[in-house]
Amino acid sequence: MSNREETERHGDFVKSLVAFTRQHRAAHWSGSFADFIEQILPSNPRAITRTSHQYIWDMIRWQGLEESANGKSRFKLFSEDLFGIDDELERLADYFRAASAGSEVGRRLLLLLGPPAGGKSSIVILLKRGLEEYSNTDDGALYGIQGCPVHESPLHLVPYTLRPKFRETYGVEITGELCPLCRARLEEGRAVRTQAQIDDGTDALIGDFMKMAVERIFISEAGRMGIGTYAPHDPTTADIADLVGSVDLSKVAQFGDEGDPRAWSWSGAVYAASRGMLEMIEILKVKREFLYLLLTLTQEKNVKVSRFPLIHLDETILAHTNLAEFRKFLQESENEALLDRMVIIQVPYTLNFRDEARIYQKLISNAPAFSEVHLDPHVLHTAAVFAILTRLHEGENESDASKKVRVHAGEEADGISRAEAERIRARLPDEALTGISPRFVINSLSNAIVQSSAKSLTTMDVLLGLKDAIESDARIDPKKKRKWVDFLVIARKDFYNKWVKEDVHKALFVSFEQEAQDLLDKYLDEVEATLDNRLIKDPMTGEERKPDERFLRSVEEKIDVSDSGKQSFRQEIVRKAMGAFKRGDKFTLNSHALLHDAIGQYLFEQRRDVLRLVSSATRPDEEAKQKISVVEKRLVEEYGYDVHSAREALNYVTTLLAQE
Repeated sequence: MSNREETERHGDFVKSLVAFTRQHRAAHWSGSFADFIEQILPSNPRAITRTSHQYIWDMIRWQGLEESANGKSRFKLFSEDLFGIDDELERLADYFRAASAGSEVGRRLLLLLGPPAGGKSSIVILLKRGLEEYSNTDDGALYGIQGCPVHESPLHLVPYTLRPKFRETYGVEITGELCPLCRARLEEGRAVRTQAQIDDGTDALIGDFMKMAVERIFISEAGRMGIGTYAPHDPTTADIADLVGSVDLSKVAQFGDEGDPRAWSWSGAVYAASRGMLEMIEILKVKREFLYLLLTLTQEKNVKVSRFPLIHLDETILAHTNLAEFRKFLQESENEALLDRMVIIQVPYTLNFRDEARIYQKLISNAPAFSEVHLDPHVLHTAAVFAILTRLHEGENESDASKKVRVHAGEEADGISRAEAERIRARLPDEALTGISPRFVINSLSNAIVQSSAKSLTTMDVLLGLKDAIESDARIDPKKKRKWVDFLVIARKDFYNKWVKEDVHKALFVSFEQEAQDLLDKYLDEVEATLDNRLIKDPMTGEERKPDERFLRSVEEKIDVSDSGKQSFRQEIVRKAMGAFKRGDKFTLNSHALLHDAIGQYLFEQRRDVLRLVSSATRPDEEAKQKISVVEKRLVEEYGYDVHSAREALNYVTTLLAQE
């Protein structure tokens, strides 16, 4: 990269930073509760009284929508990081949509359930980062009582007797009440001002809630503001104080009473998460008392700890766990009541190999090991096909498995109707919940890079790396190992072979697209003449001749159209061509997947000798050298290869042709 390009990229990045700060510049505000009522509340009472569910739903919508490849809308919050789980993300959005509307869904704990590396943690991380960003905007402004350990809404200061009038005035409802510490700050009526009161300012607040200090707050996981996280550890030593805090013995002597809220450590995760979201990692590994506390918090918006009355907390609890833990949880009958208070969203692996490849691309994009290594254009897709094969319902034969992979990717498959394709896409109950995880594939790619001295990895290198990873993994039983190695063969034979052949063929012939379209037009003319039982006029001689049946069969045999089935196949082609004509479209190679394959293979067959000359001449003459140079250059410049992988592709295709 030149110095000029580096300077331009630096300038563009600086501009992006400046633009971001302008968009997300947050106005800090502080004042008394009286100031808050006068200056802040009237402008948007609905935003001030939002629950945590409403706040998260507003954040998701604030991020915006975009249209996906299948025509559906996707939330931008997830679109750049999560692939192949659009239906699951829509169910997640439905949960927040319903909860924000005030339905009972908002009183349920949200549990994300799925296999390892399926995207559960990524969903939670994106929600947390989205909340942090949103709280720094005008739309996401949040306000809390200054010094409150649960950064509660200032509106909790409004007495219950005045809340009906508040509802009449502003059209919104106040829910919740003051935490014990803020209540103590207001209700302390001792005449003698202690040093502690002078230090924390409560002496100026006694009895007058209008003077209570209010400030704008900003959600921050690192600052324990609006986001709390709990990760399980040894169940035998786990202490519920990690969630709800405990007595701070260092302050008991100062305040003289363990029941004084100022002598309580408000460091529990549920307090940090107030006004936002609590993430519970591997939730089903915690003690049952933890679960009951969380479910009561979700249902009643209250937490009960010793020495204090009920503490109101408004937060969304989002938990995730794996299938093994969930199945154990199901086996215990006493957990039935707990399950009834959960909304469970399964987050499976994707079954679309194109989306799976996008996951790999995302995972390797920032990995140093991949920064200086070139991957040929089919490495990730071939590895993804293998991963999808391991996730399908067991018992499929080789042909059906390959067809299902294509159907899940939105491609047409021979012998599968549209209705059957929809049934396949609906999945069986155990599909996409087991099999190879994206991490396994990325680890195998990393090992292949380490073992290779070249700075270029071909698809065959990666398939061999996956094979080594499978055979050396002690966690996989021998029967499954043999099955997965067979899947590697299917991925190579039914997918990679086709892709690499197409690349080499197109690179060989600059006029491939026009050549193929001309051949398709000729095929259509011959078919129509055959079905109409008429002669064809030769464009060169002007003579009439019979349709070229030999040509038709030579094309159709490339995709195994039998002699008995040729008539129905030809009728189908003509119907599709007529349908395209009526719509004003041109019938092209992409109009029929099987015919596309047939035309490509027919052309490939016609150029077999040329390909052998180009790729396998031991001592090529000048003409052959020129052809080799042109083919390699096109593979590099137009199809994503480098010099090494282009040469390997040519040699590989030559070997395939020799075996046919």
